Amino acid sequence: MKKSTIKIISIAFAFALPFAFSSCNKKTAKQDAENAASKEITVYAYDSFVGEWGPGPELSKKFEEKTGFKVNFVDCGDAVQVLSRAILEKNDVKADVIVGLDNNISKKAIDEGILEEYKTKNADSIPAEMFAALQESGNFVTPYDYSHFAMIFDTKSNVAAPASLEDLTKPEYEKKIILMDPRTSTPGLGFVAWTVSVFGDKVLDYWKKLKPNILTMAPGWSSGYGSFTKGEAPLVISYTTSPAYHVEYGEGDDKQALVFEEGHSWQVEGLALLKNAPNKAGGEAFIDFLTSEEGQNALPLTQWMYSVNKNASIPESYKKAAPIPEKTLIADPEKVQEAVGEVMKILAE
Repeated sequence: MKKSTIKIISIAFAFALPFAFSSCNKKTAKQDAENAASKEITVYAYDSFVGEWGPGPELSKKFEEKTGFKVNFVDCGDAVQVLSRAILEKNDVKADVIVGLDNNISKKAIDEGILEEYKTKNADSIPAEMFAALQESGNFVTPYDYSHFAMIFDTKSNVAAPASLEDLTKPEYEKKIILMDPRTSTPGLGFVAWTVSVFGDKVLDYWKKLKPNILTMAPGWSSGYGSFTKGEAPLVISYTTSPAYHVEYGEGDDKQALVFEEGHSWQVEGLALLKNAPNKAGGEAFIDFLTSEEGQNALPLTQWMYSVNKNASIPESYKKAAPIPEKTLIADPEKVQEAVGEVMKILAE
């Protein structure tokens, strides 16, 4: 989930050997460098994952204590940007693991040939439909959390709560909806997928009606949800799990996830081992750790998403304020990508 705007940029260390060293010293120094590198892994992730309030800091500490591997997190922006960077570096791979490949962009990662198959040791504790959401076959992407997209409504506002996606086009919601750019944000892409699922061939007609009601198209979740919490608009696209954050920290229950009878698209987030990863063994160990009960228990109150491991604990705030819709809608990723370009043209007119 895209939660924090705080970014942590990892710095890569280079090792240089003086030419004056003897051949024995050179060999020893080289071995030392290789040994040091073998105990470090580089993980490309999105901003909220590695931020101060995200799961990154806690996960890296526990992972190092458990395995001896040090994690160098690299903040690449939003999840779409994470994927873009990995694709650009496919012929000169610098990371071991990529985090944030959800069900709307995982196919692109697989098609680009940047991933290597790996089946986590914890696969039996993860529902099969989570894996199926991320790939048609194989074990390229491993799920680690999920939630359904929903409109989050400020009950203290002076407008009534909408009861469907169609309701969002009503005049009473003019300039009262905050969305995210689907080209850079997975929640933004998820909302497009949701509209494609509901309206099919008439999805562009829907967006033409919706346009007057969009206050802003934020570049990512952090800025968009931040505008919502500042009171700039009473509606924002986010997750059904988002209100649990406000309940957990004593901010009340006035932020509510609206559940529509038509159903909701969902986001299943996954991580994957990059092909030709510098530290394959370390990357595999990280995937195993993140999907273990210990790793999964760190996610709900940092990622604000449900854990995929069936044995992980569920916080009380989730039971109070994180509804799971009865109907999950699935959209064809290719049709979603086609819709994105047309939607952005409509909004630019």
